Amino acid sequence: MGLTDTLADYFGFREHDTDLRTEVVAGITTFLAMSYIVVVNPTILAADGKTPGIDLAGYSDAQTIQMIAVVTLVASAVAMLVMAFYANRPFGLAPGLGLNAFFAFTVVGTLGIPWQTALAAVVVEGLLFIVLTAVGAREYVIKLFPEPVKFAVGTGIGLFLAIIGLQAMGVVVDDPATLLTLGNLAQNPVAVLSVLGLFFTFALYARGVKGSIVIGILATTAVGAVLTLAGVVSPGTLIGSWVQQGGVQPSAFPDATYDITPLVGAFLSGFENVEAFGFALIVFTFFFVDFFDTAGTLVGVGQVGGFLDENGDLPDADKPLMADAVGTTVGGMLGTSTVTTYVESATGVEEGGRTGMTALVVGVLFLLSLAFVPLAAAIPQYASHIALVVVAVLMLSNVTEVRWDDVTHAIPAGLTILIMPFTYSIAYGIAAGIVSYPIVKAATGEAEDVSVGQWLLALAFVCYFVVRTSGVIQGAV
Repeated sequence: MGLTDTLADYFGFREHDTDLRTEVVAGITTFLAMSYIVVVNPTILAADGKTPGIDLAGYSDAQTIQMIAVVTLVASAVAMLVMAFYANRPFGLAPGLGLNAFFAFTVVGTLGIPWQTALAAVVVEGLLFIVLTAVGAREYVIKLFPEPVKFAVGTGIGLFLAIIGLQAMGVVVDDPATLLTLGNLAQNPVAVLSVLGLFFTFALYARGVKGSIVIGILATTAVGAVLTLAGVVSPGTLIGSWVQQGGVQPSAFPDATYDITPLVGAFLSGFENVEAFGFALIVFTFFFVDFFDTAGTLVGVGQVGGFLDENGDLPDADKPLMADAVGTTVGGMLGTSTVTTYVESATGVEEGGRTGMTALVVGVLFLLSLAFVPLAAAIPQYASHIALVVVAVLMLSNVTEVRWDDVTHAIPAGLTILIMPFTYSIAYGIAAGIVSYPIVKAATGEAEDVSVGQWLLALAFVCYFVVRTSGVIQGAV
């Protein structure tokens, strides 16, 4: 029996109607869509004298950034190996956007908590997740999601992906009057290139070209590299080159730094002189956002891949949840913020990824990227995020599953879809749907349809928002 047959038997290609080539293409697609995190996560978490975060005495900003990049790769790979071999699902994992910003800007910056203590909170959260997942509590809570929320999550994530992608491409920009507006496309070579790349990718997809998203990303990256070398795209600074402009400028990077000992185990010192109540609130916030971000992503991406059962539940959800929990724990121990399941997984699922082989490919590519530190994120954002916009358009079809003629479904579903992109949070969108569901049901005289667990879940979200937005955390530390 050859390697291909062994992989096919282990991951169940036949049962999932897939093959090795499809799984590899799907894994590459997800990797390309997620690759930006290798640069974005370190630049958010590392302190640079102007912004708060992880500050390593005796090391330069560039060295700190590279250490966190290495940790990001390793923690992500560990989580995806668990996803591949234990869960057998095609989901990618990495330190989550939003949670890393909360770590650096709120916990370390606003609250003045040492970054070591913030890492300790991440580790505690991860261990708590492992226990809750092992006893089935996390899967039980996900099953409490009202049906309209489950069916709306996919569309909400689609809109969320669209905003992320269009911003990275320079098509949508900030505006003080309207919050968002159309960018000056004709004056921005990156925006022009990304739009052309997007339509090229759509054209390939419309013609049924296998791997169309990968081809579109790579083609846009190649043209972008040529334009950068030609001087059309300014290389800018280290961060500007990779995060804002995306130019391929190896000379802008210092020598690679692989020694991560200053970060590994730093969380242990974070338990010293901890104020119990304030620490518990920080753990609670990490926990709540990660829990429902992951839950929403699993349900939304599961809907795209046809993984959900007739009740809108993901079978054996405890297994991918365990991968998330292990990744978070390992990541905190190594020196990064909470690891979570990525909505970008939808790009690989859309390419046909159905098994853990897709996750294995992503994990291996993350490990191979260690050889190219600090060039691990060679795919620029404006190219990789083309995938997000393509998938966003495809995910909008999920909205047809909602019973819009039933107000008790339309309101929770509508709020779930609207709140996600407008608050830049999957968790907040789910919260809006879950809180509104029992209220609307009760108002229409259908309170008997709401379980005790759903009432308690809605109440838990209300408590969370009180803690998160009232300044309670600031007052406790």
